Order: sequence, then structure tokens, then C-alpha cells
Amino acid sequence: MFNAYPDSIGSNLSDTVTMLRMPEFKEVFSLFYVLPTFFNSDLDRGFSIIDYNINEELVSKDDLKALEELGIMLKFDIVLNHLSVASPQFKDLIQNGEHSKYKDFFINWNTFWKGHGELNDKGIIIPKKEYLDKLFMRKAGLPILNVPFPDGSQQPYWNTFYQKIDNENNSILGQMDVNAKSQLVWDFYEETLAKVKSYGCSILRLDAFAYLHKEIGKSNFFNKPGTWDYLKRINQIATKNGLTLLPEIHAEYGLHLHDEVADEGYQIYDFFLPGLMIHTLETSDHSALFTWAREIVEKGYRTVNMLGCHDGIPVLDLKGKEISGTYQKGLLKDKEIETIMSTIMERGGRVKNLYGPSGEKISYYQVNATFFSALGENEQKLLLARAIQMFMPGIPQVWYLDIFAGKNDYDAADNAGSGGHKEINRTTLTMEAVTAGLQKKIVLNQLNIMRLRNTCDAFNGSMKINDSAKNEIDIIWENGSDFAHLKANLNTFKFSIRYTQAGSTKQTVY
Repeated sequence: MFNAYPDSIGSNLSDTVTMLRMPEFKEVFSLFYVLPTFFNSDLDRGFSIIDYNINEELVSKDDLKALEELGIMLKFDIVLNHLSVASPQFKDLIQNGEHSKYKDFFINWNTFWKGHGELNDKGIIIPKKEYLDKLFMRKAGLPILNVPFPDGSQQPYWNTFYQKIDNENNSILGQMDVNAKSQLVWDFYEETLAKVKSYGCSILRLDAFAYLHKEIGKSNFFNKPGTWDYLKRINQIATKNGLTLLPEIHAEYGLHLHDEVADEGYQIYDFFLPGLMIHTLETSDHSALFTWAREIVEKGYRTVNMLGCHDGIPVLDLKGKEISGTYQKGLLKDKEIETIMSTIMERGGRVKNLYGPSGEKISYYQVNATFFSALGENEQKLLLARAIQMFMPGIPQVWYLDIFAGKNDYDAADNAGSGGHKEINRTTLTMEAVTAGLQKKIVLNQLNIMRLRNTCDAFNGSMKINDSAKNEIDIIWENGSDFAHLKANLNTFKFSIRYTQAGSTKQTVY
């Protein structure tokens, strides 16, 4: 699965199509996860949706037809938890206030918490401590945006994620949480899923779905059973439209939320692989990686995995968690996770934190860096990481910049200001850069390994991890007489792939 923004290559989706038509990319990809600047949006690089119409500055229907002709299926996002302040629904609310059709489409903070807190001197209800302590914050301070209304009042609306306030021009941007208790929101979801299906969507990623259900006295992240009820309801709409759902959830391994989502029959994101891969290559020890790989196989998880992506390299996900006085261990120990973080930071990475209800930092969330820079810009390490990813169970998702061994873009991160840390891994590649990249061995070798993963019948069979020393990788996929066999040395990062193709056995040494 290819992963990029519509304008990650050149200036629009047409340029990406041009690249995917190049002979070097033949049969490499069968899926394309197009990030949500595909739609009309205004903040957070697409995740603040204005509407789900095609962004005609970047995308044309001819592009979609061309991708279909290439045999490439599409994956999109629906951002379940929020819409832009510039969406038609929120603009109507601002214009018409209490008389708006969309009065209950979003969450007025004071209305939600009425009777469950105290009004402060700024006219905002501060929830009682027992409620406030249960809130899971994605930024410092209360998750609100004060919105100016035509009558001169300022109304606080629930805003879990990003906001941008321009006091000089008296303008605001924000991702406004929707009120899923409103039937109008579900009517909107119905309309949106039918719309993305008409664009050719086959897989729909549910962004931030775990924040959607809100209830006083419970966490605002994956509270139960409300989150399950909403997920089942959205799945009914998806099934009607022939869409496969991929719920996006970041949580500590020790919480085992990934187990719960998988048990309900959904595909899950393998957010554990990026950190495990770095740990494996830096310690020359496959133990933690193979523990996770065996769990995927034994429990029958259907996963989508990645190394780099539009977001950061997850680290919180690898942790253990204390639940009801019992510690549920993680995939790595805290000290091992801290080592991963410090290593990436020493190589130029940036950090994203999570916050408590009083604004105190409570944990690291993810590290922002290109995967190549996180590996110390070692081409052989990157190539081995890609090979191991291709031999892991699940659908491998590949960030466009990683194919070209992209390095940390410090200028972009600095120029993007507050919250701009993610731009370190979002460099736009010109068509000239693509052409130049296709002359490099690190690029061509990755494409060859990915093509094998996409076309070799062995990967439609079963995976087996052979016994080996901890500093070796020995994985084989078998399907009848077809096989693909990866053997690697974690000290030297050298590896070989032996495989069947067109009835003969071949081997490539890297």
C-alpha cells in the first residue's frame, strides 16, 4: 500500500499517477492510502475537514480513473470525531446560533458540563475534579475553542485536537468535535460513506474514532460500551457501501485495546512495528519483534503495518499498563522505549507529548523523524527494515518519502511553527527528485523487494519463523510449492531473499 498526500509528489495527484506509471513502479503497489487533503480542508494537513468533496486544486476524476486502470485500490480517511470550524455545519451554527439547524451538531462545552462543575471568571465551566481527572488530553489545557458569535458572545466548544487563533485578523481555525448523539451527525456519516465509495474507496480508515463517544464520568477516549456502539453503527453504514473499516487507535499495548478491536472482526493498525523495528536493528536482537509477529499469527490479527507515515513514530504504543492494580507488560520495557526515543532524538527527531487535565506533561506520545534519519541514515539498515516489513504478516503500508530515503526536513519543521514537528517527514518531492532517486540502489532495491511482496504467491500462504540466533532473522512464507525465504544478519544488516518465480527458484543477496 502506497501512502502519500495528493501533492507529496510534484504538485498534485496527477504527478503521483505519472510516477506510479513509471516502469520502476510496475506491480509494486495494489493499494494507495491517499491522505485527506484529497478533500477540502484547512488545518492539520487535511485532518480538519471542511467537506468531503474532492479538492479540485489537487485531485481530478481523471486521476481516479487512471489509478483504477493501474489496478490500484484506494483507502481514505473519515475523521469521525471532528469537522472544521469552516465546515458548512459550523458556519451555519455561528451565523444562526440557537436557531441553527446544526445547534446540536457540535458540543457546546458549557452545555455538556452544566450541573457538573463551576463557572470560572472567563465564563467557562471547570468540571469537578472527579470528572476532569478522567479526561485524556491531546494538548495542554482544556480541550475547548472559544468561538465568537454575531451577538458578541464567546461560546466554548469542545476541541480535542488542533486550533489556530489569529487575534490580529480576528479569525479562528479549529477541529470541532461533533456530537454523535445527534441524528444529523449520523445522517452526515451516511452521506460521507456513500460519497467516498463513489470516489473508488475500498478501505476506510476511521481517524480519531476512539474520541467520538463522550459521557460525563467516563474517559473521553474509548469509553465503553459507547465507543463499541458507535463503531458497530458506523460499520453497518460501511457494510452497506461495501467498505472495509480500519479503526485507528493509539494506546499502550498493555491496555490490549488492539485485542478488543481485532476480536470484533476489524482490521487493526500495527503501530507496534515501527518502534520494534528500530529496537531490533539497534540491539541486534529479534526477540521482541518475533514475540509480536507470533502473536499476530497465533491470534489471527488482520493488520496494516508501516515504518514511516504522515504522523510520527509511535512509542507510547509499546508500553505496558497497570490495570486494576495488575501490571500488564508491554512489548518493550520502559527503559528500552526510552532508549529508542533518545536514539531518534540524538539523530534529530522531534517529540510530541501528551498532557494531563491541568496541563502537565504525562508522557511522550510519538517521535517525529523520517524513518531513514531515525536509523542514522544508514541505507543498509533501511533496506533490511523494508525487507523485514515485507515479510511481516498483514498489509505493508509504505510512506512515499521512505522509498526515496528521505532525510529529516528541519527547515520545514521550524517554519511550520507550533505543532509543526510533523513537517519534518513530509517533504514534497519534485518530479526531478523522483527521477534522480530512481537512479539510486537504495530506491530500486526497495522497489524490487516490495514488488516481490506484491506479486509472489508465497505471500498468499502462511508465515513461519524459523529458530535462529537472536542476531539473525529467518522467516519463510509458503503457499504450496511457492516460497519466499528471508535470512538476515542483524550485526551486519546483510540479508538474502530466496524465492520462487515462474516455476524457478531465485535468490538475491543484499
